[in-house]
Amino acid sequence: MTGAELFEKLKDVRISGGACAYTLEKCEAMVPLINAINALKKQKNAVILAHSYVSPEILYGVADYSGDSYGLAKDATRTSADIIVFAAVRFMAETAKILNPEKQVLIPGTDTGCTLADAVTGADVRRLRKEFPDHSFVCYINTTADVKAECDVCVTSSNVYDIVEAIPNEKIFFLPDKLMGKNLQEEMIRRGVRKEIEIYDGVCYVHEQYDPEMVQFMRLKFPGVKVLSHPECSPGVLHASDYVGSTSQMLDYVRKSKDDRFVMLTECGLSSRLMVEFPEKQIVGSCTMCKYMKSNTLEGILRVLIKARPQDVAELSEDVRLRAKRCIDAMFEYTEGKASALRGVELVEPS
Repeated sequence: MTGAELFEKLKDVRISGGACAYTLEKCEAMVPLINAINALKKQKNAVILAHSYVSPEILYGVADYSGDSYGLAKDATRTSADIIVFAAVRFMAETAKILNPEKQVLIPGTDTGCTLADAVTGADVRRLRKEFPDHSFVCYINTTADVKAECDVCVTSSNVYDIVEAIPNEKIFFLPDKLMGKNLQEEMIRRGVRKEIEIYDGVCYVHEQYDPEMVQFMRLKFPGVKVLSHPECSPGVLHASDYVGSTSQMLDYVRKSKDDRFVMLTECGLSSRLMVEFPEKQIVGSCTMCKYMKSNTLEGILRVLIKARPQDVAELSEDVRLRAKRCIDAMFEYTEGKASALRGVELVEPS
């Protein structure tokens, strides 16, 4: 890849009035790293998975797969590579390790946490299961392997409503996202589905920042704008939005829409991606950045490919991995059209 080729891909990225932009000079400085990474990938039979929230030079320079949590979890099962480099956060790398125990999974970020994943532990779930013994425990994919190992089924922002509706139990404990949990409660009522849903108290610090007043301001500032929001936002924000969906669903909405001006109420990596892929559409609004996702860099990816440190490697005990895999497998069963086989079958509680 040349600097000119990278610049041609990224020239339309303009976040926060151009504060985040790509010049030819900037692209030329990145190209040696990109070419070194791509050469090393082939040499080591490695593949790079990147969440839509990471920086554009990763998505369009070195990533082999890009998308949201659910899509990347599936992609991780399809690769024949020996090494998976997961440019995202630690819980996503753990998910890849759960599904690929024979592969080495590397985490290039320097700050690999997540306010949602860090809000709850496996010990918390074990305590809650004693307090709520009749509930099915549903965890958002933004959780550690230790938490998944203690839950019945994992969900993403794109499938949470359908899976919770399909679970053959009226009593649900959803964790850790309290805002998504409130949205889940409202959606079940809207669907006429009887569920008693307890929720935890975690939040995504990025999506928590949005409020209905911000949506109103954006509509005044940009008349006719379409407002798209993520289910990790508050119910008030969702009510004020034109569309609610996961990052992949939001991307698909913009792709198909005949409108030409959008506000994306999610991490600004998605806005950057839309600017690259749909330069004819206008993405407006300020950047709300996830410091954890943005801790992934080209330098970090090159470093872990050359020589990974112990903290760069996703490692899990086999007991935790197998129990967490059962939780993720249950999600795939529900979402891949096999939910009927699970209806009426009691979910096995973690030992």
